[in-house]
Amino acid sequence: MNGDLEGRFPRLAAHPYAVTSPCSDEYNCLAWAAGDSVRWWWPDPMGTGYWPDEAPRLVTLDAFARAFATLGFEPCADPQLEPGFEKIAVYVEASGVPTHAARQYRDGTWSSKLGNLEDISHATLDSLRESDYGEPAFFMKRRRDH
Repeated sequence: MNGDLEGRFPRLAAHPYAVTSPCSDEYNCLAWAAGDSVRWWWPDPMGTGYWPDEAPRLVTLDAFARAFATLGFEPCADPQLEPGFEKIAVYVEASGVPTHAARQYRDGTWSSKLGNLEDISHATLDSLRESDYGEPAFFMKRRRDH
């Protein structure tokens, strides 16, 4: 496995994961969770990253929820697989500031874009805990269109 990734995300070594795409700085985890692999999503106040007009350019859970709501996502109670729905998980650091988003595959495993590093599939949300990303703390879902 990838020692650099495991050094940055120590729990990866104990959980099944696979690198699914090469490094890229075209898009980040929020874009990936949104299904966008051509833009970098971030609510920076200078407007250098893409951010939906309907969401405030703030790094808060409310702003993230509003951004994903523009794509049809709504808050849900947990990350458990639900047939007919796709889910995202938002990680937060100890202070409650959002740091990362992952999306769920149809089989219940997860996919993350690790900043400007690779995309990975990971068996559980715990795979990225105890890193700079913090803890998965907020979940949203939307109906699958196919």
